Amino acid sequence: MSMIDTGIEADGPDTGEPAVGSAEMPLPRFEASIVPKATIAGRALIAVIAIMTFLASITIGGVMLLRAAAGDWQADLAREVTIQVRPVAGRDIEADVVKAAAIAGAVPGVAGVRPYSRQESTQLLQPWLGGLALDELPVPRLVAVAIAPGQSPDLDGLRATLAAQVPPASLDDHREFVDHMRVMTRTILSAATGVLVLVMIATVLSVTFATRGVMATNRQVIEVLHFIGARNGFIAGHFQRHFLLLGLKGGAIGGGLALLMFGLIDFANGWLLSSAAGAQLGALFGTFSIGLAGYAAVLAQIALTALVTAATSRHTVNRTLETVQ
Repeated sequence: MSMIDTGIEADGPDTGEPAVGSAEMPLPRFEASIVPKATIAGRALIAVIAIMTFLASITIGGVMLLRAAAGDWQADLAREVTIQVRPVAGRDIEADVVKAAAIAGAVPGVAGVRPYSRQESTQLLQPWLGGLALDELPVPRLVAVAIAPGQSPDLDGLRATLAAQVPPASLDDHREFVDHMRVMTRTILSAATGVLVLVMIATVLSVTFATRGVMATNRQVIEVLHFIGARNGFIAGHFQRHFLLLGLKGGAIGGGLALLMFGLIDFANGWLLSSAAGAQLGALFGTFSIGLAGYAAVLAQIALTALVTAATSRHTVNRTLETVQ
């Protein structure tokens, strides 16, 4: 930490002893820190930065989980299409199901076809309709068509063939659902980006006010340094290092708590997914693990918070010193 050095020389008779201020006797030294270290304002700023970093880290982790889950959903939907055969009066639905499955199985790029029985189709509707008796209802029959990895079968041609040869059958390639999912994912990502921007703005404002408070407290020391010729960059550098340390402390606390939480959730994955409710959540959000990319993103967030804190402090000091006459 830089100090203000004040030397006082006294003129007097030659007594044979070293004169005050000579090379043989060290000059009196009055020390005053440009930036005080342990202050209530500094501890409060660390707490604010820790909270902001924790919120930003949770947001980043949630985004990583959402992106992974959305990618898994879209990959699963891209690997399978569904043929729905509706019961029509005067037609044999069993024959229509067999014919639709045969047509789909003959399409290049299709890895397999699985027709659902009436009982299986009814069981798919049971969770939505509860205990309602479905035996007398015209329940559609489904044919699951698996797409071979890396293949792109002619779905438009399959749809046209089904319409011509099996009129009650319709092909659902889940394109509309995937489009809705992409829109939802982009919306959530945009909202998360907005949250991160707001967190950074709040951090910048907090650091700005804290820097101005420290400068007001040590105004006399700073003005003396400024008037005796100390460059603005010299003074700003001390503030920058001080607030960089505060940013690292606050970021490490907030980001460390977030990493600990994600680590505990990742560790408890097996126990969570073993329950029925956990299995349903796992189907929605995957394995609850943000992965190495998520942990790296949180660490990058900690470093970014510290850099923003230091840069904001330096900019505030330079702008303030420009007004000192």
